[in-house]
Amino acid sequence: MADNLQQQGGTWHVRLAIPADVQKAFGGRKVLSKSLETRQRSEAMNLRLPYLAQWKAQIADARAKVKALKENWRPELAARSAALDKLVDTRLLAAAKRVPTIRTHTPDDLDEAKRKLFELISAQYLDAFEWEGRGVKGLVELLDADNAQDPAETHVEAVQQAAALTREYSSRITAFVLGLTPSEASEASIILNDPTSYKPRSPITKPRLAAFRAAREERKISSKNVDQQESKLQKLSAFLADAGKTLDFDMVAEWLDSLAVSAKTKAQYINAGTTFWKWAMKYDAQWRESFKGATNPFENHDLPVLKGKAKADSQRLDFTLPELSRLHLAASTEGHNALADLILLGTYTGGRIEELCQLRAEHVIEADGVQSFDITDSKTVAGIRVVPVHPTLTTLVQRLIADSRDGYLVPSDSKNKYGNRSDLHSKAFGRLKKSLGFSDRHVFHSIRKTVITQLVRADVSGPMIAELVGHETGTVTFDTYSQGASATQKLVAISKIPELPAIQPA
Repeated sequence: MADNLQQQGGTWHVRLAIPADVQKAFGGRKVLSKSLETRQRSEAMNLRLPYLAQWKAQIADARAKVKALKENWRPELAARSAALDKLVDTRLLAAAKRVPTIRTHTPDDLDEAKRKLFELISAQYLDAFEWEGRGVKGLVELLDADNAQDPAETHVEAVQQAAALTREYSSRITAFVLGLTPSEASEASIILNDPTSYKPRSPITKPRLAAFRAAREERKISSKNVDQQESKLQKLSAFLADAGKTLDFDMVAEWLDSLAVSAKTKAQYINAGTTFWKWAMKYDAQWRESFKGATNPFENHDLPVLKGKAKADSQRLDFTLPELSRLHLAASTEGHNALADLILLGTYTGGRIEELCQLRAEHVIEADGVQSFDITDSKTVAGIRVVPVHPTLTTLVQRLIADSRDGYLVPSDSKNKYGNRSDLHSKAFGRLKKSLGFSDRHVFHSIRKTVITQLVRADVSGPMIAELVGHETGTVTFDTYSQGASATQKLVAISKIPELPAIQPA
């Protein structure tokens, strides 16, 4: 029956064997069968397909539920044990407060008490016999041992004795129902006797993170972005494991509060969590079952928003033209020739440092007769652009092309695993600007602010500036419909960046 078809009385039926591990979910059935109401095998071959697809989906769903049940027995058992502890504590308190009294019982009172006790014990034994009939062992023996004990002398002892019996009874049934191994059954007994002994494990497991990574890489998300998100999720997973708590809104809020990072970085952590949550809820059946009905715990967190002076004080500062001259001179004087060239390239293009380090000789092109940089590798779509070579850079560009040994205009020894070539230059710039007394708010990216400021002051239009530096304008007209300015128009605009003032070495 390799094709899942069987002929019965001349009519074709589609049949599918139910795996043993999920037969209980199908009411104990071992085979699913459906008449296709046709005597033609060729027709039956097509008619069977929807049924097989539906049944296989049902089996997969049942298997996921069984797996989730098996994985979640610890927290569920701990919750039941904690609830039992609370009930026992309440009854112990009531028993401790109970004042002993001397009462005279009539024969009828004693008969009624005996009747109720008999009914209770009978019900316990009937339940035990039923479970033992299913395969649970030792329940009747457990009741026999309990009933053979001397009656409790106090109400407190009676409550404690009943609680102990309930825990052991539940432990054996739980082990049977979930098919626990001897080791797991021992663990279940410990949890039932002490719910605080169980520490919830993080649901963000290594296999899930590996599956999440594979899904992100399949969507062509950059390796750097995938690594950063995975790193953040690993930190959350470690926090959950250390805290021994479940993944919910309060836990995420507590985690965010523990991070000594800026609000902007916390937003990145939230984004990583939200991206993972949405992926898991859509593609991980076990996760979906475990968090059925739960809301996204990464949503609606209030992060501090900087306003006024605090916001202004947190922003990067631009360089003045004389300051850029100082930086360029210092780099040249100290023998950082590649960095000195990068400072000039940044000053007259507004390019990001990695964009500039990725430029190759073949990226110096003629666009409508205008020598230009063809920036083909950028962090954004708008960043992919053509920027005319500023007249001041003409000689420098010729030298860089002539001196290139590997095709790149700017030499680099960086060995970044993501292929970034700017790391060492960026760090060298950091040391250089610090030695000249610039603050942490001055970085290489500040040169872009300088370029934009100079273009604004030269009356270059906003859309033109955005096109030169690789920004979106935020308007459909320019971002979607416009084909952009001509090479000549862009050359006129970029040429308005003033030459750096000459300064003498100190």
